[in-house]
Amino acid sequence: MTTALRVGITGGIGSGKSAVVARFAAHGAAVIDSDAIARALTAAGGEAIEAIRAEFGAAVFDAQGALDRPRMRQRIFADPAQRARLEAILHPRILARCLRAAQAQETAAPLLVFDVPLLAEAPDVHRGLRLDRVLVIDCPEELQLARALARGTMPEADVRGAIASQASRARRLALADDVLVNAGTLAALHARVDRLWQVYTGAQAV
Repeated sequence: MTTALRVGITGGIGSGKSAVVARFAAHGAAVIDSDAIARALTAAGGEAIEAIRAEFGAAVFDAQGALDRPRMRQRIFADPAQRARLEAILHPRILARCLRAAQAQETAAPLLVFDVPLLAEAPDVHRGLRLDRVLVIDCPEELQLARALARGTMPEADVRGAIASQASRARRLALADDVLVNAGTLAALHARVDRLWQVYTGAQAV
C-alpha cells in the first residue's frame, strides 16, 4: 500500500495558514497539528510540564498547573536564550508525537498535512518530519498584523512581538516548494487550495 504525500504547511501569524489547513481537511487530508500537540504537552499534567518546571520554575504556570502561555510568550519574546531553552524541551516531544500520528495515518489518508507554524524556526523538526513538500502561506506584514488584531485574542504589542520573533518572510520562502500568496478573498484562497489538492493527490499535473 502506498503512503500519502507529506506536506508541511507553515506561515506567520495572520497569514491565513489555519484557513488553508481547514480547506485541505475538508477535502479529506489527515491533519497533524503541531500547535495542538504543543498545547497538550503543556496542559496541566502534560508530558512536558515537569521538564518546564525544572527549567523555569513555578512562575510560568497558571492556577490549574498548565503553562501560562501569555506569560511565557512575554518571556521568550524578550529573551532569545529562554526561547531556546523552551524549544529544547518542546521540539523533540512535538516531533515524536507528529511522527507517531503520521505513522498511524499515512497508509489510509490521501494526503498528510503537517500544520507547523514555526517550521522555519525549528530545523530539527523540519528534517525529522521527512516532508515531501513545504507549502508556505505568505502575505504582507501589514496584512498579518491586521488579521491577527481582528481576532481580538492578543494585544497589538504581543502581535508585533510575535511577528518580530518569527522567521522573516524571506527565511520562510527559502524553505518553500510551493507558495500560496493569501492577500485576497477567502474564495480565492479556497480555489488555490483546491488546485493544490489536485496536484498533491496526483489528480492534476503541476
